[in-house]
Amino acid sequence: MNLLLLKPDQIFDHQAVVTGRQLEHLTQVQRLQTGDSVRLGALNGLMGQGRISSLDGEQACLDIHLDTAPPAPLPLTLVLALPRPKMLRRTLQTVAAMGVKQIYLVNSSRVEKSFWQTPLLTPEALEEQLILGLEQARDTAMPEVHLRKLFKPFVEDELSDIVAGSEALVAHPIADRGCPVDCKSPVTLAIGPEGGFIPYEIDKLNQVGFESVHLGQRILRVENAVPALVSRLFPS
Repeated sequence: MNLLLLKPDQIFDHQAVVTGRQLEHLTQVQRLQTGDSVRLGALNGLMGQGRISSLDGEQACLDIHLDTAPPAPLPLTLVLALPRPKMLRRTLQTVAAMGVKQIYLVNSSRVEKSFWQTPLLTPEALEEQLILGLEQARDTAMPEVHLRKLFKPFVEDELSDIVAGSEALVAHPIADRGCPVDCKSPVTLAIGPEGGFIPYEIDKLNQVGFESVHLGQRILRVENAVPALVSRLFPS
């Protein structure tokens, strides 16, 4: 945790109360005591500093001062075929840490139906993983996650509007063009499941303006392909 991220119900005027996981991190990992300072931020708000005014086994009270804007978001919309649950957890943390703010989790022929039953897709579980990514990266702006269980209606009815004004790219092992580097304009990036999108799905994406790109001869797992592609598109 490189930033103590406070939810609205933790903040009272210029003070904040910390319990649970965050309190354990302050005391057991950072080993902070009364009078020590910590970097913190308000969810979807400013960042700054907090000074621990009181501390016990139940909670820490902090005097807080917020005066710094969070990092600018990446101009990237991610359309991601729903990964298996363990991979989803890591991927959400990664994309939140990298500054992605719009995430569409979509169905695909190669996405197992059982993946959509995971409790990780509840709003509370999604928020937990995204907060962990934000705390890692010292960011406060919560990404938005949209669930789309039907591929064809999503592509035909929504995706054209989503990609408007951006360069639309789909990562695909069989592509003539390599993934571009250091993009200067917004990008919508689609990444398929393990094994990639099937040809029908690639064709549907092509019909709404997506161009297929590759990362080279090696085929990566989704959890590795996502940060590799994002860091290539926006290295800074």
